[in-house]
Amino acid sequence: MNIAVFASGRGSNFQAILHAIDAGIVPAKVVVLISNKFDAGAMKIALAHNIPTRHISQNMFSSEGALADAMLEVLEEYHTEFIVLSGYLKKIPAQVIRQYRNRIVNIHPALLPSFGGEGMYGRRVHEAVIGSGEKVSGATVHLVDEEYDRGPIVLQKSVDIVPNDTPDSLAAKVLKIEHEIFPLALKAFAEGRVKVEGRKAWIMS
Repeated sequence: MNIAVFASGRGSNFQAILHAIDAGIVPAKVVVLISNKFDAGAMKIALAHNIPTRHISQNMFSSEGALADAMLEVLEEYHTEFIVLSGYLKKIPAQVIRQYRNRIVNIHPALLPSFGGEGMYGRRVHEAVIGSGEKVSGATVHLVDEEYDRGPIVLQKSVDIVPNDTPDSLAAKVLKIEHEIFPLALKAFAEGRVKVEGRKAWIMS
C-alpha cells in the first residue's frame, strides 16, 4: 500500500509508522511526505529516510481548489493509494477527500467523539480533558471526512487519568498509545481488514 503522509509538526507518529514499516509490521511504503511547514520536523525525518518531500501550504495558492489540485497532482505523481494525517493541523480540501474517500486516516489525542472539532489539537485537547474532570482519556484513529474529527472511528485505546496528571503528563501518556495504535490501524487497512459502512468502521479479525 503506497502511503502519503501529511504532517505539520515534529513527526513522532510519522517516525513510529516508519519503524513499524521497517519492522515488517505494516505492509506499506511511504512514498511522499507533504507538509504545510517547510521546516517541520517530519520533513527532516523524511529526508533522513530518503522519502520525497513536498511543501504545500494554502498561502501559496489563490484558492482551496488550487491547493487541492496541487495536492492531487503530487499524490498522483507518487501513485498514492492511502493518506495518513500525522499531526497535520490543516483541513484537507473537500476535493481531496472525495478522491480518497475512506482512504484518509487521522489520529486524535482524545477519545472521540469527545474533545474533538475545530481548534482542538495538541495541548488544548489535554487541557480540556483535565479541566473537565474526566478519569479516562486516550487516542483515536478515525477516517477523515469533510468535518473536523467526525469521520468513522477505526481504533481507540484509553489511559487512566490520575489526580496529579497535568496536560503535559497526560499528553506524554496519550502519545505513547498513539504510537501503538496508529501502526496497528494502518496494518489493518493495508491487509484489507477495515470495513466501512456509513458512519461506522471496524477492524475484522
